[in-house]
Amino acid sequence: MGLHRISARELRARLDAKDALVLLDVREPGETALCQIAGSKLIPMRDVPRRVGELDPKASIVCICHHGMRSAQVAGWLVGQGFSDVLNLSGGIDAWAEEVEPKMSRY
Repeated sequence: MGLHRISARELRARLDAKDALVLLDVREPGETALCQIAGSKLIPMRDVPRRVGELDPKASIVCICHHGMRSAQVAGWLVGQGFSDVLNLSGGIDAWAEEVEPKMSRY
């Protein structure tokens, strides 16, 4: 079974619909200081195994990074830990800035 993905536009629609989503940003603090999706929870990728207890395995979680590579790894790891509803933001925060929030700072 492949990793489940969500596009930036699909995520915007779900947020607009007030879907209960946990936006898990796995980038480093310096990256999130440049730009982030409002309401995101920052847990850098290297800290996820140690801090996994901060996440609800039954929650709908969207993993976010710069371009979607790190977040895909984290999403796959969470699924392996028994998390049932995990999505990876395709193209990461870069796609979000391009498709949803064009005024957002990019790096």
